[in-house]
Parts: sequence; C-alpha cells; structure tokens
Amino acid sequence: MGNARFLVQRVLNMNYGAMFDTVSAIHHKTGRSRWTIFQDMRQCAVKYGAGYVDYNLFEMWSLTPELRDTYLTRGRNNEVVVKYNSKAAMDELDDKAKFNARFSDFLHRDWVPVTGENRDEVMAFLSRHSTFMSKPTHGCCGRGIEKLNTADFPSPDALYDRLLEQAPQLELEEVITQHPALDAIYPGSINTARIVTIRGKEGKVYFVAALLRIGNGKFVDNFDNGGMLAPVDLETGAIQAVAIDKYKNVYEKHPATGTAIKGCVIPDWDKAKELVTQAAPLIPDVRYVGWDVCFTPDGPCLVEGNQYPAHDLYQHPVQTPDRVGIMPRFRAIEAEEEQLKKQ
Repeated sequence: MGNARFLVQRVLNMNYGAMFDTVSAIHHKTGRSRWTIFQDMRQCAVKYGAGYVDYNLFEMWSLTPELRDTYLTRGRNNEVVVKYNSKAAMDELDDKAKFNARFSDFLHRDWVPVTGENRDEVMAFLSRHSTFMSKPTHGCCGRGIEKLNTADFPSPDALYDRLLEQAPQLELEEVITQHPALDAIYPGSINTARIVTIRGKEGKVYFVAALLRIGNGKFVDNFDNGGMLAPVDLETGAIQAVAIDKYKNVYEKHPATGTAIKGCVIPDWDKAKELVTQAAPLIPDVRYVGWDVCFTPDGPCLVEGNQYPAHDLYQHPVQTPDRVGIMPRFRAIEAEEEQLKKQ
C-alpha cells in the first residue's frame, strides 16, 4: 500500500525529461533497449518504492529481485519516517536554534541565536569569537552557512547589521576545533560522522548505519555541497571503503592531503555512540534520526540531527561489494521490537 502511494506521488511530481534522460544514459551504459529499461524501472517503483533516481543510483538493472528487495528506497524511507517521526515534532530538529537549545548539553561549544531582539547577547558572542560560523536556522546541504571573521567588517555594529538582515532565521556558533585524526584527512572542514538511530517503543536505541562525511575544497562536508562520504563500521568506527562524491568519483586518498581514507579509525567512536544514545530520547516523538557528530580533542559533540535521514548515502554500489542494501537492518530492528513486546 505504501509503495502504491509513493508511485502515485511520483507520477504527480515526475520530472519526465530527467527520467527519460536517465533511461537513455542507462541504455548507452548497458546496451539494453530504452523500453526494457523503462518497464523495469516502472516495476521497481511498484515493488520497491524506487523512483528513476534510485534505479540509477543503486544500478538496479544489475540486481536480482532478491538483492533489489534489500534496498532502502525513497518510497520505503518515506514510510519509515512516517512510522517513527511525528510531523508536529520535526521542527525541534529542523530548526537549528531549537535544536541547539534542546541539546545544549551535547554541543560543547558557544552559540547564540540572532533574533533581532537580543543585540547584547550577539555582541557579547562577537567579542568572544573573532571567527565564527553563521548558519540559517532552517536549511539543508550546508547551503547558506558562512565562516565569518570580525576583522573583515569595518566595525562590530556593521557586522551586527549584516547579521540582522537574516534575523530571526539565523544562529551563530563557535568554530569547532577538530580532532587531529580527522584533520589529517581534510583540515578545511569539520568532517562529521552521520550516525542513524531508531529508538524503539520500549526505549532501546538501535544503530542502523554510519558514515563519515568529508569536506573537499569547501569548509562544509555536505555530500550535496561538494563533499564526499565513506561507510563506517558501527562496531569499531573504522572506515570500510573508499570515499565517493555525488558524481560517483572514487577517492582512495583525499586529493587535498593525500591521506588514505579506507582503514582510518574515527577517534572516540564508543563515546560518539553513547552520545547519540543519550540524545535520542530527548524528542520522544522523533525516533528515526540521522545524527551529525563531530570529533574534537576533548571528545565528540553534536552538530545537528536530521529527522529525515537521507536514504541514498549508505548503499552506493562501489561501497557495497556484496550489493546488499540496508533494508535487512530495518527488518531486523522491527523483528527485535516485536520480540520485546511479547516479553
């Protein structure tokens, strides 16, 4: 039923030009007829909730039906979000100022909202931090984030007036000092771990997947803003595969530093898992979260939480040599939850 709803929504919102461009690209790559690809694409939408973007991203034309069924597609991810997250409570994560206030004990850094009514607080923050991060309270993919320096403005008043232009949808944060182990991979951004959890109704926190997001030429590490990612072993914190970027370019070493990526171990990994385990119950009605965690010399801290964890980051073909997606993990969590209810 859920996949049928997804298909209807996809039809209503379909970018047919992009879809047929995708069909043509797969035709040139595989030699299969466009009609065959289109029909197979349609079947994957019906059976697995996979739109044409998923079909192309996961290279579903090369998968058996059994392997296709292991993928968390956009349609399936929508269903997971609806199952675990209350729409009314999502803004507690989506609004960065609300998030910082709710999770202040987990931030370990100075911050202040720019409301238009708290000039003294903002000016005091600026006096403490000559360089700082300016972030829109709503947004994604690192868009709108700036790294500012007070010396670049003629006066504190001029800087405040500049910030006021975005009030009240703006907050300022102290620049994070990154752990040397992650600085060695890429020092131009804070390289955060995305750790996905589900909190069951019985209160248990389950770990679904993890990856390291790595900057590449910019001061943000977002995958959709020039960054790259690599999967992380949930037990050890070791990077399991080469990194890739949005365009499927593969990186064995970071191009800026020459540091090998696969095999690096994220420091204080157990502390990071404990951190998100403690954070998970603080918004009871949002139970499926992608936590972004940074690592400092003094330990891990939260950057943000995502109430709509991206489904496409954890199942790239080059990083899954067995071609098994992460849907089995969700099914295992559901099975364990059912067993807990019976006890």
